[in-house]
Amino acid sequence: MNRVKLYGADWCPDCRRAKSFLSDNNISFEFVDVDLDKAATALVESINNGKRIIPTLLIDDKSYTNPNNNIIASIFGINEVGTVQLFGADWCPDCRRAKSFLTDNNINFEFIDIESEWATKKVEEINNGKRIIPTILIDNIPFTNPDNAKLTEVLSINTEKSHKIFDTVIIGAGAAGLTTSIYAQRDRFDSLILEKSTVGGNAFLTEKIENYPGFESISGPKLMERMEAQATTYGAKIKTGEDVLSISKEDEIFTIKTNTASYLSKTVVLSTGSTYRKLGITNEKELIGSGIHYCATCDGAFYREKDIIVIGGGNSALEEGIFLAGFCKSVKIVNRSKEFSASPTYIEKLKTIKNITTYMNQTSLEFVANEKGMFENLKVVDNETKEESSLSADGVFVFIGLIPNTKVFENVVDLNERGFIKTKNLAETSIKGIFAAGDCREGAIAQVAAATGEGVLASYGIRNYLK
Repeated sequence: MNRVKLYGADWCPDCRRAKSFLSDNNISFEFVDVDLDKAATALVESINNGKRIIPTLLIDDKSYTNPNNNIIASIFGINEVGTVQLFGADWCPDCRRAKSFLTDNNINFEFIDIESEWATKKVEEINNGKRIIPTILIDNIPFTNPDNAKLTEVLSINTEKSHKIFDTVIIGAGAAGLTTSIYAQRDRFDSLILEKSTVGGNAFLTEKIENYPGFESISGPKLMERMEAQATTYGAKIKTGEDVLSISKEDEIFTIKTNTASYLSKTVVLSTGSTYRKLGITNEKELIGSGIHYCATCDGAFYREKDIIVIGGGNSALEEGIFLAGFCKSVKIVNRSKEFSASPTYIEKLKTIKNITTYMNQTSLEFVANEKGMFENLKVVDNETKEESSLSADGVFVFIGLIPNTKVFENVVDLNERGFIKTKNLAETSIKGIFAAGDCREGAIAQVAAATGEGVLASYGIRNYLK
């Protein structure tokens, strides 16, 4: 029987996603908080070659590093029609036939080898003492050596049935996507939100938001949770772990294909947001997770009472640097310009924090690793004197801007030279019926309040198009 342990932390978006998916599908698991258990942290590092990557799942002593929902579904045999478990053996011809049929028809199934004592007893219990394989459980209903026709029937494979057509499919569950769905549902338009990772987008990864109207201060996760609750209360459906692969249009209906399924819709909203820009210097890629990070909320807790470096000079760099200074021993902020580009509020606040040191007009050259393959120091060069030096720390957080998540749309709608989606009027793209909102759109302002406004704009575009 599966013994499942999920090593993670409450502040980790992917941990929340994995926990939610396991719980929603009635998979029993033990959650181990790596912030509270040093032995758990050490185990995670040993599993991941020294890297602190969460969530890490341990299933019957086999580890899975940050598996997406599709992978978890395949491990446990989770499908929309139910959970599928196949008890059998590799030497059994009918077992091979059943496995091949399920695989060919994209049915996830958990294969359980009857070599294990508990599996043998389970098969005997189902079959009145007989060891008949394959024995397949579909949502705990047993089928003894079912042929392909029976599997077709019980799993609804290749049956003629109409696919639901949504009024709008929203790709991305950040502030823009959630707001679009709230307004669409209020207009009585049936909406589906597809999210690759977790609900909330980049705002969910922000420790504190102090410029959202109505709140002097609120955490990013709390604000996004309220938006999600409002969207689902109005009737929006949200599917996480859905990575969109393509969008096509035929007879005024869009087909959105993901890594797990296909969806039909009358309109589409692209609100995929953006991801953190990388420096592109030596050892950056190799040391990601081994001392190099891009999200303070996600990984900052690993560096309590330790020394860190923050690279960048904009609002994000200073905001996150100030946040990290609250529990790190020291913070060195490295900025390639002579002055910060952040707002005066952050610059003034920075001056009041004693454990922050700034290194201005310094360009980062190389991340240096120690003999264990972990980050050790950062090589920088003074832009004026051309003198090179090294800054030592336990870890580095990079905040140098964002890149739009639009690559999959480059042959669907018009993008500008930087990859942002071109729009006009009510968030309309170059394709009628497709709209764009949020950080992925050309001219967008990377602020939560602005993203919600763009969601409203997109919803009005949907309304005009559908009517």
